[in-house]
Amino acid sequence: MGTKSACNWMTLWASILFVVILGFSRLSYGMFLPGIQRELGGSYGQLGMLNTVNFIGYLVGTLCLPPLIARLPDRKHVINRLTCLLLAIAMIGSAFSETFIQLGLWRFSIGLLSAFATVLVLSIAMDAIRPAERGVASGLIWLGGSAGILLTGLFAPFTIDPSHLQGWRYAWVAMGVFGLIAAFGFELVTKKQGPAKIPQTESKPPDQGSVNVYRLLLNPKEFLFLIASYFFFGWGYIIYFTYLIPYLVSKGIPSLYAGLIWSGIGFAGLFNGWIGGKAIDRWPSGYTLAAGLILGTIGVSGVITDHLFFTAWGAVTVGLVSFLTPPLMTTALLRRHVPHSAYAACLSIATAFFALGQIIGPIVGAVMVEWYGLQFGVASSALFLAIAAALAGLYGQQQRKQEVRDLPL
Repeated sequence: MGTKSACNWMTLWASILFVVILGFSRLSYGMFLPGIQRELGGSYGQLGMLNTVNFIGYLVGTLCLPPLIARLPDRKHVINRLTCLLLAIAMIGSAFSETFIQLGLWRFSIGLLSAFATVLVLSIAMDAIRPAERGVASGLIWLGGSAGILLTGLFAPFTIDPSHLQGWRYAWVAMGVFGLIAAFGFELVTKKQGPAKIPQTESKPPDQGSVNVYRLLLNPKEFLFLIASYFFFGWGYIIYFTYLIPYLVSKGIPSLYAGLIWSGIGFAGLFNGWIGGKAIDRWPSGYTLAAGLILGTIGVSGVITDHLFFTAWGAVTVGLVSFLTPPLMTTALLRRHVPHSAYAACLSIATAFFALGQIIGPIVGAVMVEWYGLQFGVASSALFLAIAAALAGLYGQQQRKQEVRDLPL
């Protein structure tokens, strides 16, 4: 069958799957930390370290998937079907964790499977979309992650309130069941769509050996500052998402209000992809990325005021300009400026650096929380977002110099 427009049933079900892949399976952990601590014990620093385990799994999945697909190029749909099924089961399994070790193993498995599912669902959905509309479709799919955050926040009174001791367990079971339904729906529309007809000119990948991708990405005159910015963004934002809710709970803020602040991030994130996509299309520069990261730094800094209004305002700001925007903009900048033959390899390496930042972030955040408390731990994410913004600005400056050199005499 031929390709379709961005708005179709496959895009819708892919977005619903991203509710599970991003919002439920990975980022809901920060929301459930208070409830998990009450049952399993341990400090917030120790429990936050389990997010490192999750992102180690994500990094392993990111590195293992390309050779797996290369080895089984015709089995992409089968691998995706199995991955989405196992991801939902792993979420249900997490609900029955009784020790740190059990929960850590489930978090690792979820990170590994979500890395597979992220790439495969996007790849399968994009194959069915007209090339001119793939950017819009990608934005619609990623919005599912924001919707997942919004939904988990609405159920906060049942997951983090002390009166519902096992609420987080029931929530993870419900999320896993939702994941099974989403996987079934995506599989159904995929079968109805059938294999997309891809032009012969696109069926054979160009020779990637002509470009040394590491030399290209790690060259200060090319993309080093952009990749470093992506690394520090992963480092900073995951600290904020891990420890924001525990900080609010420690301040005695009612679970309903804490959940609404979390949902505010998700609601604002529904507009994030559209704003970021429009901005980077109009101003394809590292300066545009830096602007979003600066606003995110200001938003995260709201916790320093120790005031509920400014903390909530900051959370909405983070959701609006600094949640999905940096990955979207980094992807767009690479697509625009990297040679076509090297794009897939460059994106894979950039994603690995991003995942590495998300591994280091919870470790550093855990140390900050243990030494200086939750407020300082959450606020420390502003430092790393500021570093990311500065590096994005340096990349923009490098772009400007390159443009001046390319001007005709």
